[in-house]
Amino acid sequence: MRVFDQLAIGVLSIYLTYYCRKHYSTTSTDVLLLLRDRFLSTFYPAAGAATTTIANNPATSTVTTSTLFEAPTDQVIYVPEVMLSARKIVKAFEAIEQAEGAGARVRRSVGTPKLKNFSPFLMLDHFTIGDGAGFPDHPHRGQETITYLLAGSIDHEDFAGNAGTIHAGDLQFMTAGRGIMHAEMPGVSGDGSLIVGLQLWVDLPTELKFCEPRYRDLRAEEIPHAKTDDEKVYIKIISGTSHGVDSVRDLAYTPVWILDVTIKPGGKLTQPLPVGWNAFVYMLAGNVVIEEQKVKQFYNVVFAQEGDGVEVRVEESETEEARFIIVAGKPLDQPVVQHGPFVLNTNEQVHQAMMDFRGHKNGFERAKGWRSEIGKRMD
Repeated sequence: MRVFDQLAIGVLSIYLTYYCRKHYSTTSTDVLLLLRDRFLSTFYPAAGAATTTIANNPATSTVTTSTLFEAPTDQVIYVPEVMLSARKIVKAFEAIEQAEGAGARVRRSVGTPKLKNFSPFLMLDHFTIGDGAGFPDHPHRGQETITYLLAGSIDHEDFAGNAGTIHAGDLQFMTAGRGIMHAEMPGVSGDGSLIVGLQLWVDLPTELKFCEPRYRDLRAEEIPHAKTDDEKVYIKIISGTSHGVDSVRDLAYTPVWILDVTIKPGGKLTQPLPVGWNAFVYMLAGNVVIEEQKVKQFYNVVFAQEGDGVEVRVEESETEEARFIIVAGKPLDQPVVQHGPFVLNTNEQVHQAMMDFRGHKNGFERAKGWRSEIGKRMD
């Protein structure tokens, strides 16, 4: 490092110590490292990206520092431990209800003309399924699906013999990879109650488009949680980190954070997010305020990449608590060509996927003559 660079960093560190004492009542090394790294990445690009990283340790969130000018050997997620600036809203819009599948109703926000090419996210459906409805036998290739059940139960079955049921509060992570054919149908409740949930489609990196399919179920009791702001804020950490609590690992190939947040009137959440990731909030219930903008139920709020995280609050005057999910994901630098359930990188690959499915080959061999037992409920 040049003498001038060392001098500049030294002067900056002295100033930041004074600034932190005055504005944050702290001389936290974490803050100094974070700001120093931003200074380096802005004015000295040769130093590389930010060098302060949050290591997602299951026991605790710790700060580690990589060596300057040395590229990390593993994939590193940079998460500011102190929020100095909140992300700005790019757009906010209501998800309009529409028909989908066989008799199901969905509110789709991601994957509509209002929000396309928001890598790595392909689609977000807030679905409602009643008796005699569902998603019978259908194929996938090239993506991951994350199903989060809010009410009721859903049965699952595929052509490889996998079958199971998820209940309210559970999730299923499915990697379609080179090809899968499956069905998702409402569980037999007997009382006619509606099944409600969310399904998020996440793109797979090019090198994993043709991996073997896999499933991971995450049960409600396995999901860690955190409370903050005098317990006015309750956070289920499905994937990611919040207030020193880490989620279960290795749920999806593409790095994604999902936080289910409930805030009582008068409560406020300050949530750091990984640097450079795309992020949005989807409202499940109630009203919140973000960037002094009131956001209602069924709205999707999309954030700019710049900033340390998001701030969400519920006014004291509100009569009910608010519930929403925060979703963030690492953008993939690759083209997306989608035709229904097939998500690849080129038109030729999509055409080949349709040919493979019809010809029962290259991952779809077991689709020939297969019908799911749960799908027969539609007969």
